[in-house]
Amino acid sequence: MRHRYSFRRHLRMFLRQAGNGIAILLHPCRIYAIQPYIIFRTRDNLLLFIRQVMIVPCDHSGIIMASDIVKKGGTVVFPTDTVYGIGCDPFNSKAVRTIYRIKGREESKQLPVLGFSISEISEIAIFDELSKRFAAKFWPGPLTLILGIKEEKIAKSLGLAEKIAVRVPSHPCALKLLKECKLLVGTSANIAGQPSSADSHEIIKELEGYDILLDGGKILNSVESTIIEVVGSKFRIIREGKVSEKELLALV
Repeated sequence: MRHRYSFRRHLRMFLRQAGNGIAILLHPCRIYAIQPYIIFRTRDNLLLFIRQVMIVPCDHSGIIMASDIVKKGGTVVFPTDTVYGIGCDPFNSKAVRTIYRIKGREESKQLPVLGFSISEISEIAIFDELSKRFAAKFWPGPLTLILGIKEEKIAKSLGLAEKIAVRVPSHPCALKLLKECKLLVGTSANIAGQPSSADSHEIIKELEGYDILLDGGKILNSVESTIIEVVGSKFRIIREGKVSEKELLALV
């Protein structure tokens, strides 16, 4: 005789084995590409907190689903060539505020923007000769440029004055998402002040409030991007990362 599946019974059994701490339970159903994970905290076998997270693979259906959510004002966690990022439509001020809330980040700290290519970035930022050389050499890749901003709508939604931080990542999943969205807010998927993460499972357990996660597994050789501000024929390193000062000076 076949027993009808009971999620409540399944959860109770799992709770007895979980003890104290954080646990992840995969609901054994799949609708389209969705994998709904059940995340809960336990203490002395008592359920303290529970939430559901939508996780999709970095395949065509997952990318389309994530991009549709972004276009409707939602938030997405996704892998990049450096660390996992969290993003939204940079023109949607409500979605931008959600990113700040999820990260617990002060709104005075500006958010960077990722683009599919230099063509998309050129629509919102001003390139001079030196910044063009940097972009040609290191994009797609781990170099963030702080440039003059020229798009008023994005300046307003992101709360920017004169400068904007921009980058084209090289991770195939991020580029597929950007091919659909063109531009995305792209900041590290972590609580402000905490280390960035290269592992999707860590994010599933620690971060909450986003709408969908594109699961690209663990990012190998994870190092954050180098951030530089370009002014005329000179540049200033804001944060050291994958691209070294020596590599940058070779282009000046």
